[in-house]
Amino acid sequence: MKRVTGIGGIFFKCKDPNQMKEWYKTHLGFDTDQWGTSFEWRSSDEPDKKGYTQWSPFAETTEYFLPSTKEFMLNYRVENITALVEILKQEGVTVLDEIETFDYGKFVHILDAEGNKIELWEPNDEEYEKVVEGSTK
Repeated sequence: MKRVTGIGGIFFKCKDPNQMKEWYKTHLGFDTDQWGTSFEWRSSDEPDKKGYTQWSPFAETTEYFLPSTKEFMLNYRVENITALVEILKQEGVTVLDEIETFDYGKFVHILDAEGNKIELWEPNDEEYEKVVEGSTK
């Protein structure tokens, strides 16, 4: 069974998320929206299928990264999140919450060996594409 299939997102804390999004838009050409930006890519195994990696700055006061005290959180794309969570529990990995389901995918949070919070995402890229397209209109 595949576990992680790629990077789903890069999230980091900053003093002013809107200023940060504007800086990246102005200087690096990011097409930013209220959440940051999504990078579209194609799978080499399925070139007709789109995939996305999210980039999002968060306020330095966010509690979303807790219980980790780090300034960043990574989101990994996974296959079959339900089966993976069961395996991770058997392996003694700390699973922080229950799997949440949205139109654009399923999410759960875990801690790595040093207490970094990690978000696992089983994406529904077709539905996520609608979110991305809706935010750029």
